[in-house]
Amino acid sequence: MNRDSAQLSAHMVPEGMTTDEWQLRCELAACFQLTDLYGMSDVASTHISVMLPGPEHHFLVNPLGTLFDEMTASALLKVDLDGRVVEGDPSLLNPAGFIIHSAIHMAQTDLVCVMHSHTRANNAIAMQAQGLRPLSQKACVMLDFLGYHDYEGAALDEDERERLVRDLGPEGRVLVLRNHGALTVGRSVGEAFCWMLRLETACQYQIDGQAGGVPLHELSEATILHTRAQGRRLLGPGGVIEVGKLEWPGLLRKLERERGSSYRT
Repeated sequence: MNRDSAQLSAHMVPEGMTTDEWQLRCELAACFQLTDLYGMSDVASTHISVMLPGPEHHFLVNPLGTLFDEMTASALLKVDLDGRVVEGDPSLLNPAGFIIHSAIHMAQTDLVCVMHSHTRANNAIAMQAQGLRPLSQKACVMLDFLGYHDYEGAALDEDERERLVRDLGPEGRVLVLRNHGALTVGRSVGEAFCWMLRLETACQYQIDGQAGGVPLHELSEATILHTRAQGRRLLGPGGVIEVGKLEWPGLLRKLERERGSSYRT
């Protein structure tokens, strides 16, 4: 356990709650506040969820109406895979958020965190027929972890779950939701957040480059293939870089410097 995780665990755990659950609640609340800090929130219109350990298959998700910058560990809803709120106010569960997040949690239990966003940059890319193009290193190294899911309207139909899982793929970490936004997943909260931040940066690079009004320098197919292979070695399972592992403790410190520690309440 790193220093920052130990600090989270050391805080008073509410009666009747395990240390592991409180730890995940604190990390998820921090993720919401960091999402706002990095300009990726959409008032209260998107979701981030965490699967809790244990046979119950419960997961935590944000309640409707709570802004990302005011999210706290105790405010989160606990939901089962059938969409029943087991802790918190049932009227505050967004059914669309439940469909999207439960789809991934049901299919791949090793993916602890699912993060969904609507940002200016990822929506701009989601509208483009070619999606995220291999125009920057940031984009190229993530292409083997990137998928696309066609827009089907608000995610209220349970049968969309299988298509979300299919389009993410067994080793996918990033899913561009066409005409809608984006979704990232991770084996930790830090991994899901850092994939989202990586995607956001790559999308911003592309939009800024296209806004210049001059021809863009296209990479050769050989260079793209080579960089994609490097991305697999660096970012894939067992790779040199475990996405989020090194960045997450620093991100928690940054959050506390800039916004304080309210997320841990």
